[in-house]
Amino acid sequence: MKGHAHKHYHASMLGVEEALSRILKQFHVLEAEYKSLLSAQGQVLAEDIISNIDVPPWANSAMDGYALQVNSIKNASEDAPIFLKVIGNAAAGYIPKERIMPGTAIRIMTGAPIPQGADTIVPFEDTDEEERKVAGNSIDEIGIKITPFKGASIRPAAEDISTGQTVLKKGEILRSGEIGVIASLGLKKVKVIRQPLIGILATGDELIEPGDLMMPGKIYNSNTYSIASATLKYGGIPKLLGIAKDNLESMNKGLEEGLKTDLLLTSAGVSKGDYDMVKDVLTDHGQIDFWSVRMRPAKPLAFGILRGDKGKKVPHIGLPGNPVSALVAFEQFARPAIYKMMGKTKFTKPTIKAILEDPIKNSDGRRVYARAIVTKKKDGYYAKLTGDQSSGILTSMAKANGLAICPESIETINAGALVDVQMLDWVEEE
Repeated sequence: MKGHAHKHYHASMLGVEEALSRILKQFHVLEAEYKSLLSAQGQVLAEDIISNIDVPPWANSAMDGYALQVNSIKNASEDAPIFLKVIGNAAAGYIPKERIMPGTAIRIMTGAPIPQGADTIVPFEDTDEEERKVAGNSIDEIGIKITPFKGASIRPAAEDISTGQTVLKKGEILRSGEIGVIASLGLKKVKVIRQPLIGILATGDELIEPGDLMMPGKIYNSNTYSIASATLKYGGIPKLLGIAKDNLESMNKGLEEGLKTDLLLTSAGVSKGDYDMVKDVLTDHGQIDFWSVRMRPAKPLAFGILRGDKGKKVPHIGLPGNPVSALVAFEQFARPAIYKMMGKTKFTKPTIKAILEDPIKNSDGRRVYARAIVTKKKDGYYAKLTGDQSSGILTSMAKANGLAICPESIETINAGALVDVQMLDWVEEE
């Protein structure tokens, strides 16, 4: 594998980790931008979030009930309720005007500010309110049936967040919880690492676009759409560059458009048997290496830096042309590169142990990524292969929610054995 007849490049056999390490060295975290809260979902904070308010801003009720002074209801019980005068209502969003005195109470709703003088909340169910309503009586007094501790059902001011507190740190990923916290501070926008623009270029005379009329010898371009969809899933912005035909003009035009992105992904044109013209054009535009990676599917891979005008440099990952290989290579190499540009630091997919339901054969010492359907049963996770594991069977990716891994050094993993599965999508609980 060390040599190749073509003068412009050399192919070398790399392990998956070595290939990924070489790729990631060429990527850096992108610059920051301000985004509205909802559009920042999944992005990485570019600065600490420090609160300039208390949350909640005032003590409030944790229950629907009655605000009172605990000393007014000493020894109250179901059998011997203590009756208090009801002097008002407190609703969420309004500061109550009335002040609680001994022997009085205010009806209060969850989230309403605690009235002056009150030190305890008694929930509705621990009063005689329901009986009074059933009897048709007005609630100008209320019977309290419990003796709570002082401060019961009161949420103190700044219980969640206090003024000056660092609530979220630079580098954290914004999920629903983080976005809710930022909104609770009154912020409309947030500073995050921007999403990378990913150019996606298919290559090959045989390709036509979905929607075009099928012609003899042609196939529909699926790679662009599966790769663009995966790009969206992991936080990148796909820029579809169409299909480059196997001629210099078309390839050059596609690569020039790719130079306007943060990463160019091509599919096809990188394996030993492909037209040397593709390799010629790539190497004319920069420093590109063509690799054989010790994995199945997705053995052929290209990686390097394309050079544009005014010294602009754009990383390029050349994915294999086979549809399954393109997606598996994307998961192992392009996804981590997108994550690094976004400021993320964890690149591994969740991996679980599952009981293999079908054997995995490894004929030539490569790492096998077998498409698998993972289900959860009472005694653990099970992984069933999707059927034909050929790299042309794209439906094997559509059925799979994980990639069952057979290491390079193992020839067969038998049914019933435990296997590591890299989860593409998580399993719904059954």
